[in-house]
Amino acid sequence: MSGLVIKDLTKRFGSYTAVHPLNLTIRAGKCTALLGPNGAGKTTTLHMLTGLLKPTGGSIALRSTTGEIVKGDLREHLGFLPQAPSFNDWMTGREWLCLMGQLSGQSSKEASIQADMWLEITGLKQAARRRIGGYSGGMRQRLGLAQAMIHSPSLLLLDEPVSALDPIGRREVMSLLQSMKGELTLLFSTHVLHEVEELCDDLVLMKDGRVVEQGEWSKLRNAKRSSVLTIEVDPFPEAAAWLSSLRNLPSINSVEITGSTAILHAEDIDKARQALLKEMESKRVPLLRFDAGVRSLEQLFMEVVSA
Repeated sequence: MSGLVIKDLTKRFGSYTAVHPLNLTIRAGKCTALLGPNGAGKTTTLHMLTGLLKPTGGSIALRSTTGEIVKGDLREHLGFLPQAPSFNDWMTGREWLCLMGQLSGQSSKEASIQADMWLEITGLKQAARRRIGGYSGGMRQRLGLAQAMIHSPSLLLLDEPVSALDPIGRREVMSLLQSMKGELTLLFSTHVLHEVEELCDDLVLMKDGRVVEQGEWSKLRNAKRSSVLTIEVDPFPEAAAWLSSLRNLPSINSVEITGSTAILHAEDIDKARQALLKEMESKRVPLLRFDAGVRSLEQLFMEVVSA
C-alpha cells in the first residue's frame, strides 16, 4: 500500500486559478473523502493526481508504508474510476476487462485471470458474457471499478462514484468499497455525505480551489463540540408536555421543540446528558434519536461552504 504526498500542487487556466497551492498527505491504507461544493476544484485535483491534467506547479509522490518515495510517472500504481466511465458497449464485460488488462501490460493469460477474479469480486460473474450495453448503472460502475483495479494498483482514486446511481446501485458500490478498505489506499470525491460517514477515515474539504479543512474524521467530528443535545422520540400521548418539561432539567438553558424533536441548549453538556438519560429511563420514553454535542458531516460541510 502507498499514500500520496502532495506539495504545492497548483492548476491555472490562463488567468483563472482552479486549484491554489495544495499540500496534502493521503495516509496509506486509509480512505480519504474529498468534499466541497461544485467548482471547489475536486475533479481538477483528481485529474492532476491521475495524470489526465498537467499541473501548473507542485509535485506528487507516492510514499509506501516502508517509507519509500516514488516520483515521476505514477500511473502503474494508480487506479481511477471517473464519474461517468466509458466502455465499448458492444463488448462483453469480460472482453473489456481482458483488453484493459493487456493494455496495462499484462499477458493475455494474466489479463484473463485478473478479469475473472474482478468479475467475481464485483459481483459481475453472471453477467461476464453479456454486452456492456445491457448493464444497469450500478453494474457499469462496478465494471468501472473492476477496470480501475485490473492492474492491482496500490492507490484507488474515484470521482463521484455513486452520484448518478439509484439507492440500490449506491449501496452496491459503497459496500464493495467498504470490503476493499484497508487492502489499499482510497481517495474519492462525493456529494453523498451520509455514505462518507460510514466509509471514510480522513476528510479533505475544499472551497474555491483551496483546502479549508482536513484531518481525521473522528477528530474533526469531536472538535469544537457544541453545547447542544438533540433528541427525537416516537410520538406518544404526553410527548409534547414531556418535551416541554425538559427545560427544568439541570444545566438546560432552553428547549426548541418541533413535532417530536427537541433541541436542548445546555450550560454543561455532560451534566445535561446524564440528567436527560436518567429522565428518559425513568419515564420509559420511546427514543428514536439522541445526539450529544457531536457535529455531523453535513453540519461541518455547511460550516465550510457558508464561511
